[in-house]
Amino acid sequence: MSSPALSEYNAKRDFAKTPEPTGKPTYSPGGNLFIVQKHDATRLHWDLRLEVDGVLKSWAVTKGPSPDPDVKRLAVKTEDHPLSYAEFEGVIPQGEYGGGTVMLWDRGTWAPIEGKSADDLKDGHLHFTLQGERMKGEWLLVRLKPRGKEKRENWLLRKLHDEHARPGDALVERELTSVLTGRSMAEIAAIRSGDASSSRANRVERNKTDLTGKASKTNPRQTRKKAALPNFRKPQLATSADDVPTGNRWMHEIKFDGYRAMIAASGDEVKIYTRNGKNWTAKFGPLVEAIKALALPACLIDGEIVAYDANGNPNFSILQQVLKRGLGSQSECDDLALHAFDLIELNGEDLSSLPNIERKEGLEALLANSQPPIHVADHVFGAGEELLKAMCGAGQEGIIAKRLDAPYRHARTKAWLKVKCIRREEFIIVGWKHSTSKGRPFASLLLAQKEGDNLIYKGNVGTGFTLDEMERLATKLHRLKRKTSPLEVDESRSRAVTWVSPKLIAEIAFAEFTAGGNIRHGSFIGLRENKKSKSGKSEKSTHRTDTESPVNISSRDRVIFPDSGQTKGNLADYYAAIAPAMLPFASRRPISLVRCPRGRAKECFFQKHDSGSFGDAVHQVPISEKDGGVEDYLYLENAKSVLQCVQMGTIEFHGWGALSDAVELPDRMVFDLDPDERIDFGEVKLAAMEIRRQLADLGLISFAMLSGGKGVHVIVPLSPGHSWDAHKDFSKRFAMAMSMSQPERFVATASKVKRKGKIFIDWLRNQRGSTAILPYSARARSGAPVAVPISWHELEEAKNAQLFSINAADSLLSRATGKALVGWGFADQELPDM
Repeated sequence: MSSPALSEYNAKRDFAKTPEPTGKPTYSPGGNLFIVQKHDATRLHWDLRLEVDGVLKSWAVTKGPSPDPDVKRLAVKTEDHPLSYAEFEGVIPQGEYGGGTVMLWDRGTWAPIEGKSADDLKDGHLHFTLQGERMKGEWLLVRLKPRGKEKRENWLLRKLHDEHARPGDALVERELTSVLTGRSMAEIAAIRSGDASSSRANRVERNKTDLTGKASKTNPRQTRKKAALPNFRKPQLATSADDVPTGNRWMHEIKFDGYRAMIAASGDEVKIYTRNGKNWTAKFGPLVEAIKALALPACLIDGEIVAYDANGNPNFSILQQVLKRGLGSQSECDDLALHAFDLIELNGEDLSSLPNIERKEGLEALLANSQPPIHVADHVFGAGEELLKAMCGAGQEGIIAKRLDAPYRHARTKAWLKVKCIRREEFIIVGWKHSTSKGRPFASLLLAQKEGDNLIYKGNVGTGFTLDEMERLATKLHRLKRKTSPLEVDESRSRAVTWVSPKLIAEIAFAEFTAGGNIRHGSFIGLRENKKSKSGKSEKSTHRTDTESPVNISSRDRVIFPDSGQTKGNLADYYAAIAPAMLPFASRRPISLVRCPRGRAKECFFQKHDSGSFGDAVHQVPISEKDGGVEDYLYLENAKSVLQCVQMGTIEFHGWGALSDAVELPDRMVFDLDPDERIDFGEVKLAAMEIRRQLADLGLISFAMLSGGKGVHVIVPLSPGHSWDAHKDFSKRFAMAMSMSQPERFVATASKVKRKGKIFIDWLRNQRGSTAILPYSARARSGAPVAVPISWHELEEAKNAQLFSINAADSLLSRATGKALVGWGFADQELPDM
């Protein structure tokens, strides 16, 4: 007999057809559970559920909860749900009540504000706090007065001002995966009855059992056929970060100062590989013996091999010394240790798709009986800043922060972040090494420090400079050139070096000094021009400060847009003003220019190569072509470089989907919606929103941009780590799938004949060498329109794709820093398998 409290819930469902749980009133241990489920039914919405009196009180929030106190969301009251529904995730069959995909989007606990209670719901309001993985802080539910005979209860959900409040819709736009399984909506939707055995959820559970061995009292190693020794696989690499990420989605480990190692083991077979795949098994003989003694099943372990200093801290220099002298006895094992931190394969099964935390738990189970020198790296949750402070205080290298729900990627990703303890000291510049790169005035600086009366060489630094800084510094150094070295150095260090008088002091950030006394992982911070050098001499007081000279725009009165009257000077003034908003998307990215030296009504042409005629601020990067040759492509760095292009007749800036220093690693995908001339702009907007929704189901955040022409660009920022082939293949298959599912609306081929009455989803911009118009670029069109970032909510109200022109620089700058565009165009996400 069903409970009266859940009679409506049970009456609406046929439990022979739906996987949803039946239930009766019950309580969680604290009686204060809350969940949010993302539900793609007739209409996509988010279901907020609060535990009250043994059931889950429920509201359907149509556009999802917003962390912005200025945004109120409609929340429609629905029937109470059983507490067992709090872990439901799956697909409700079409035709059944609520048919569609359900994801567990958030979970945690709730509490009424002091002095309030759940009984306030009867009076039509509830002031409460949430402690979830995504929703936090104070919230308010308020019931609206019913309209006429309307039966449904409409409420408003609103975030209140506190430290967790954020502008915009960052929660629903950027949190696209399950807090339970890490799956996207598309991954959940892919699971149907009949193929559940191959579902990711079942693989997760099966792998958990395999890792812990708890499913059977029999040792799994005794019942399984021995799997082959795993092959080497490229390790996941971490991205450098200045700050420790916060929140309970991250775990934090010590960053060990040693050699990265991939350990393949199976019983008495053990191989140790470096991060580059070199077999160094012979170099780590005692460690190999210690691993053999564990009699491990076939597995591939990721870790770090370290040596310790006298204080018990990992020390890279000591490790190098140990390896140089060689290991000949078991007693040498005391000098080395393995700190394992990930498990990639086990018994022939690839575990890389599992979340970080599950792989770590499996590793702990696998190495539960290990003894020094074999260790499992410890981790902490939510205390990354404290761990970093402790590590830096102990003289260690730093920490690694890892997303709990992220899979293992054999590339550098932002799911792993390295935050280093950085030392900063002052060094005297004594010379520079010549650069073979075009446009780079030097390769690195030679550094020294005063020890007693002598200058002692301390190594080189070749990173941390902008090109502008390098040029200014090169000017200073040229004035100080000398023929002989100001200090004693090995002859090998003098090759391709220009020596200078030791008068300039540089502040350098670095990790440590090597055993030879040189800096390791150095980065240039800046010159200390307010201090005398340690040689006792200072620069002449008459030396002027180098400043960036303004670009002289000639023919400012020349009309570039004849129908609307804007001039070359107007265009230059626009780009000078908008550069701070434009450069985050345009800087250090190979570009093509649309040049119209005589105005947009005359001859215009594309240009992507440069022989140096644009100016000193417009740089070149050599890129290999299909025919095997190499061409210099343009890239920009600052407002000066933009204006030098404008001086040469440039109107439009089009960018690659990769950065100039990583041209083989795309980081931006663009779907250009190009409508047939008979298509209304309203249809283009709906198409963009449909593409956004489909991408979100695949776990991808996307952003809208008015092209300044006829259509809309849907932009997908990506973490670099995949190839151009994968980039192109994904975009092509996505566009093809859209056109196949809705052939009356979309076409994915460039044929103009097939485009009649349809919208072309132009995926061709996602090929190596292809470009797309950059945000805030002007267009060589009537009225001087601009390509403009726009929020999805603003897009709903947009009347066309040319809302702004170059006359609107002030309002565009104001919008760029406004609430609607917070975080526009940036997201930490990887290209999914599809």
